[in-house]
Amino acid sequence: MLRAVFSRTFPQVFRISACQHSTIPAPSVHPDVHYNKIFINNEWHDAVSKKTFPTINPATGEVICHVAEGGKSDVEKAVKAAKDAFKLGSPWRRMDASHRGLLLSRLADCIERDAAYLAQNERPTTESEKNFVFSVGCWLVCRYYAGWADKWEGKTIPIDGDYFCYTRHEPIGVCGQIIPWNFPLLMQAWKLGPALATGNTVVMKVAEQTPLTALYVASLIKEVGFPAGVVNIVPGMGPTAGAAIASHMDVDKVAFTGSTEVGHLIMKASSTSNLKKVTLELGGKSPNIVLSDANMEEAVEQSHFALFFNQGQCCCAGSRTYVQESIYDEFVERSVARAKKRIVGDPFNLDTEQGPQVDEEQFQKILGYISSGKREGAKLMCGGGPAADRGYFIQPTIFGDVKDDMTIAREEIFGPVMQILKFKSLEEVIERANDSKYGLAAAVFTKNIDKAHYISHGLRAGTVWINCYDVFGVQAPFGGYKASGIGRELGEYGLDNYTEVKTVTIKVPQKNS
Repeated sequence: MLRAVFSRTFPQVFRISACQHSTIPAPSVHPDVHYNKIFINNEWHDAVSKKTFPTINPATGEVICHVAEGGKSDVEKAVKAAKDAFKLGSPWRRMDASHRGLLLSRLADCIERDAAYLAQNERPTTESEKNFVFSVGCWLVCRYYAGWADKWEGKTIPIDGDYFCYTRHEPIGVCGQIIPWNFPLLMQAWKLGPALATGNTVVMKVAEQTPLTALYVASLIKEVGFPAGVVNIVPGMGPTAGAAIASHMDVDKVAFTGSTEVGHLIMKASSTSNLKKVTLELGGKSPNIVLSDANMEEAVEQSHFALFFNQGQCCCAGSRTYVQESIYDEFVERSVARAKKRIVGDPFNLDTEQGPQVDEEQFQKILGYISSGKREGAKLMCGGGPAADRGYFIQPTIFGDVKDDMTIAREEIFGPVMQILKFKSLEEVIERANDSKYGLAAAVFTKNIDKAHYISHGLRAGTVWINCYDVFGVQAPFGGYKASGIGRELGEYGLDNYTEVKTVTIKVPQKNS
């Protein structure tokens, strides 16, 4: 059914990405069976400590299953496996680049084949059809980087003198990857794709809130034929398993997506260990700017999506909505009406627009921010409390009359709480939009292309959308300015983070000897 939904909703994407599965048999997976152990060297292991932790259905608060809790000892085993797999002469290092691409393409085939099963495991934390497509679209990431595997070329350089000079792009080595819970399947693909295409090995720590899809993909990695030790996946906690990866002397690079606070810890761990390379995709408080000449209907709907998508659990959410004063009242009125129509409920119902927050901790944190907004004088226009008797559902919430110095306008809420601020001039809104420690994304809504370019050039953000929001293409880089991160993911730029550049210079003899 879900495959039919996907093909109906995005037929052009489905046609482009559809592939032949004649050599890949259908999985024999019962819908209630979960992979719940640690994946090292293409084998499943209990945690050395024998500890487990529960993974919770946030719609009900009930336990789905218990998962092995990896710690420092498990990370040691995983890093050793990855290091051995990276040794010169190993099957992975001797593998042709084109064959690496073939393995990634086969992995994409399997993810597409098993999309419905993956969606079942991911869906309790996501919203209806749009987010399903967003998540299982990770096969497009794998397929894109499969194509890059044998095309990441060096250069010949005409240096002075009788020399032949060229560069090689070589894999960094063992890459530690720490992914978040808000888009677990997609974030896994964003990390694995460029790392494997360029020939690295991986130790991945998956979020304790959402380990199931990542562990199922581990089974697909073995199925399609990646050599043992190339990909190792350790479910566990940040302060233990995550910290062990960030500080490990044999991990050559760390890629992290998550909070800015943890990003600081990873940078510190890198500096005090082996100065491993670091890329970070961190938090945001993205300005969404609506000018008076914008198409009101489209601006309201896109701004609604920009904030409430994935229950507001999105690092680049349009969480500071700046509206020009002449249209402010109408925009607020329409936005409140739209929020009140938003369907909150069962995430397995395709009519549902908003499911639960990921866990009780996040649920309580968001309610705390709502209390802060009311306490500091913002005007609560709608919502403001729980949306159900059980589960972690929060009402779509909108605050008006928000000031720049309020907590809800400064800090990342990561929930369905929209803040609407008023502005007068373009110069004013650019200055206010940039007055944040973050710089991940931004948007501008206007019919005037000159104004759109003027504002987008002035904004200090890694991505700027014009008359749209949350439009991602695997070909386009994504990342942030300032405290929103270091480096870029996706596109050709994403390959830079996983390669070393080696310069080779050869003396050219001038006479035959």
